[in-house]
Amino acid sequence: MYTMTSDQIQTVSELTQSIRGVLEVSFPFVTVVGEISNLRCPHSGHLYFTLKDKTAQIKAVLFKPQQRYLDCTPEDGMEVVCRGRVSLYEARGEYQLIIDVLATKGAGALQLAFDLLKRKLAAEGLFAGERKRPLPLLPERIALITSPSGAAVHDFLTMAEKRFAAIPVEIIPVRVQGAGAMEDIIEAITLCNEREQNDVIVLCRGGGSLEDLWTFNEENLARAIAGSRIPVVSAIGHEIDFTIADLVADLRAPTPTAAAEAVIPNRGQLYAQLHNCNNRLVKTIVDKLAVFRRTVEAHRKVLGDPTSLLDQFRLKTDHALASLQFAFSSSLHKRQLALARLSQILASHSPQQRLTHLQQWVNERRRRLAQAMLRQQERKRTALGKNAGLLHAVSPLAVLGRGYAIVQQKNGDIVRDSTDVQLGENISITLAQGGIDCEVKKTWPE
Repeated sequence: MYTMTSDQIQTVSELTQSIRGVLEVSFPFVTVVGEISNLRCPHSGHLYFTLKDKTAQIKAVLFKPQQRYLDCTPEDGMEVVCRGRVSLYEARGEYQLIIDVLATKGAGALQLAFDLLKRKLAAEGLFAGERKRPLPLLPERIALITSPSGAAVHDFLTMAEKRFAAIPVEIIPVRVQGAGAMEDIIEAITLCNEREQNDVIVLCRGGGSLEDLWTFNEENLARAIAGSRIPVVSAIGHEIDFTIADLVADLRAPTPTAAAEAVIPNRGQLYAQLHNCNNRLVKTIVDKLAVFRRTVEAHRKVLGDPTSLLDQFRLKTDHALASLQFAFSSSLHKRQLALARLSQILASHSPQQRLTHLQQWVNERRRRLAQAMLRQQERKRTALGKNAGLLHAVSPLAVLGRGYAIVQQKNGDIVRDSTDVQLGENISITLAQGGIDCEVKKTWPE
């Protein structure tokens, strides 16, 4: 009996998401031819229709932004070729074709891819004229990326030999058709930019069908050409052939011969131009010199002899110098007189004289002050001696020196009467030299 395990259970949303992922990965871009039916255009502006043939049909949608690339108006019953990707509309569980490019049936798949890439790169600005760089007037070295066995390289080299044989042309051999051709060309362009030895790059090959030239319609090659720091000239096929590389390149030449004419200047024409420029330059210089000579001569007639004017200017200069010296001497004399007067006035009010007078006054006062101090000091010294003698006369020490003593109790009171002490009391006696501690043994009245 079959049992469904838990890890096998999916929600409808999970299952439809898985299916949508498988469809989008398995069918990233497809080209489908069919008949339009059930065409609808709601308010959103998107086109919804069914693309069918005799035995099958598929839902299709062309969103509004992609409709600006249409070269026809879709209608029911119209046979068209669509290029887009397969996806799944999860809300209804229906797979559908999301269209990027739509054209009438005669266009073909390669033409649709060509138109799609052309519009994409044009929107990015890779075809804009302002990003295209001018070619050097006289290139020192040309890189020719081409197949060495084709007729295109012979046509280019033949014309290069005729125009300017001294300019070296480096042939970088690559495959120009089939598998690996795009990678060879991209590698050659990258090599030229890394070496920085060439002034211009020429992509060259002969004519062919759209399939034969498809290498030069690849997006990677177009971006390699646009990213080259060296100017690139495209000479692909014949004049009626047109590729994406022609649009991206800095210059498109209709044929390899025309590319050589555009890149390499004509030596004879350059020599003729150089000779003509030299003659014009010489004539211009001669004409200018003649004009300058006539101008100088005309001024000379007006001015006369310049040396006479120089003598007049010298006289004027001498007179002006003499006047200047006299004026300077007079002014200097006046300034000297004024300076002498001011010096006298200043001397009368000189701070130095006043300072000298004050210094003398101060010295006199200092001398008198010193004498007064000496006299006062002598008087004070005399008075001090008298007072010292008087003090010595009444000094207790002098009395003690004559044999007297001072008797004091232990509390410091002086004993003046025998009744002030008691028998057995300790007293101290101060003498002229030292003292004695005594004990009262006996007292008697006066």
